[in-house]
Amino acid sequence: MKVYILTDLEGPAMISRFSQTREDGPQKQAAMKLLTWEINAAVDGILEVDAEAEIVVWDGHGNGGIDVLEFHPEARLIARGPITPPYYLDETYDALLFVGQHAMAGTPNAPLSHTYSSRSIEYYKINGMLVGEFGCRAAMAGEFDVPTVFISGDDKAVAEAKQLIPNIYGVETKQGLGQELALHLSPQKSRAAIRKTAAEACRNISQVKPLKFEPPYEQEIRVLEGQSIEGYLRRGAVKVDDRTVVISADTMCELSV
Repeated sequence: MKVYILTDLEGPAMISRFSQTREDGPQKQAAMKLLTWEINAAVDGILEVDAEAEIVVWDGHGNGGIDVLEFHPEARLIARGPITPPYYLDETYDALLFVGQHAMAGTPNAPLSHTYSSRSIEYYKINGMLVGEFGCRAAMAGEFDVPTVFISGDDKAVAEAKQLIPNIYGVETKQGLGQELALHLSPQKSRAAIRKTAAEACRNISQVKPLKFEPPYEQEIRVLEGQSIEGYLRRGAVKVDDRTVVISADTMCELSV
């Protein structure tokens, strides 16, 4: 079995403040350990199903979210650096798992919710559907016929995933009470649930269909007030208004995902 794990820093238990995810220092270092331990729990769950599994983890948090000194010895890591879609994910993988995921921008009471950038993006739409990072990247995997079988994160992130993939396996690490407020599981209970549920997901990969959107694709991106769209225009996007652009493409990897 070959498995790809995509990670983010906002979703683990005990993380619900932007100060824990943005600036280097003791708070972020502690948050990185919490995420890394949850990743390790997912790896342990996968290995319960296949002791010889090949497990590749991509650190998907913008300024890095994984404590490499705590990283599981039986997995391999794509660390932060210059990387573009599909992030070395391809058709050779059996499944994609999300660990530490947050909900899309604008989701009520979803802790640390955003879509790619909390400082610049109001929303993404693909073919008219509002999507966040989960939907974009799960659909990207779907183009390779790779199913997204597992997600851990806050309850709103898990609900978002289940709207797109109803039989995905999910672990709610916390209940969102606001943009920077949540009711958390203990780290120990969160890790135990992740290990158990990741194993269940990997035992049942064939029961989860890849997420697919119908090409050609039209991606609408709207930025927040005061943000520029010039970077998108230089990359070939079409201007709709001063805050909105559209990107047209035949593959998901040509979009801003």
